[in-house]
Amino acid sequence: MKRVVITGIGAVTPIGNNIKEYFDSLQKGVCGIGFVTRFDASAFKTKVVAEVKNFDCSALFDKILEKKVDLNVKYAVAAATEAFNDSGLELTDRNDMGVIAATGVGGINTTCEEEDKLKEGGPLKVSSHFVPKMIINMAAGHIAIRLKAHGTAKQLSTACASGSDAIGEACRAIKDGYLNIAVCAGTEAAVNPLTFAGFINCMAMSQSEDPNAASLPFDKRRGGFVLGEGGASMILEEYEHAIKRGAKIYAEVCGYGSTCDAFHITAPEPSAAQTARAIAMSLEGVDYNPSRMYMNAHGTGTPKNDTVETKAVKLVFGDDAYKLKISSTKSMTGHMMGAAGVAEALACVMALNTGIIPPTVNLNEPDPECDLDYVPNTAVEHPVDVAISTSLGFGGHNACVAFKKI
Repeated sequence: MKRVVITGIGAVTPIGNNIKEYFDSLQKGVCGIGFVTRFDASAFKTKVVAEVKNFDCSALFDKILEKKVDLNVKYAVAAATEAFNDSGLELTDRNDMGVIAATGVGGINTTCEEEDKLKEGGPLKVSSHFVPKMIINMAAGHIAIRLKAHGTAKQLSTACASGSDAIGEACRAIKDGYLNIAVCAGTEAAVNPLTFAGFINCMAMSQSEDPNAASLPFDKRRGGFVLGEGGASMILEEYEHAIKRGAKIYAEVCGYGSTCDAFHITAPEPSAAQTARAIAMSLEGVDYNPSRMYMNAHGTGTPKNDTVETKAVKLVFGDDAYKLKISSTKSMTGHMMGAAGVAEALACVMALNTGIIPPTVNLNEPDPECDLDYVPNTAVEHPVDVAISTSLGFGGHNACVAFKKI
């Protein structure tokens, strides 16, 4: 069977606008959460967010095109371009290279902006670019155009599992021989009043006004997630193809599991059976030692998610669950939704390549029901041979991707 490896990486996140900044911040435990700057949040119960700071995409889009592209697409294109450049691939028309991108809500900022124009000025005020700027597949389309990828170009949306599912489906496309190269990207840009109101009213977001006490995975003080944003990308490549061209290889994608709770639209199924099954599926046929593993947990900081995810790990590993190093980088980046799976997979790549486990910051009062090793507050050096990343989404989606040293 064909093998799949990672040959390029890129990121735009609340803690760094390129892969070096992102990895440095992960290792230092930098918290990217602060007060909302994009709109006046004084009337909202939630006032903190994890925004991307000082993002400049002028080198990627001319001034005319930049106005026609939603922010989520800009994040995706920036991350994918960095990953492509990092891979050493030549920019040439390719039928064997495709794009598998992911997002939770697509161009929702554009939708909100154009809705305001409609209400204030009538139908003629709505931009002629509204539809191609807003629709959910535009990140995949723009990446394919920029990188001349003539293979499949798809955009997945499985809520907050989208990024991990994109990696898994891209891996399958290469294993099955449909592609030699896949540009995998996750993206989200949903910091706006409508998104805030919706998540607040369904009791999902933290209402803490302390940026260092808002995103609290596995802490008994946790009260909801903090919204994040950004883009992340990796180049997946068929192993022999990568070897033949002398590519730098970061890790091998060695497994993928995807299941559905089929239980509730927003709440995780309490037994954790399907979350556990997704983790177990990702590790089928993988030779691993739990004491040399890292798990990047979904770890949203919502009360139910963290206990169910802890239970899932115990179902899969039994007593060995206590040997795993586990952390939630959402404690630093907030919940990047559609971008989260890819950004967190990159944290796994970092752990495999550096032996440094990123921490779960601000974990000061551990929940007794979440009693595994969540690497509180400070990164640790630890040998890692296999790393897994879990992502869980509204709708009952569970995804887990496994990586190993090569």
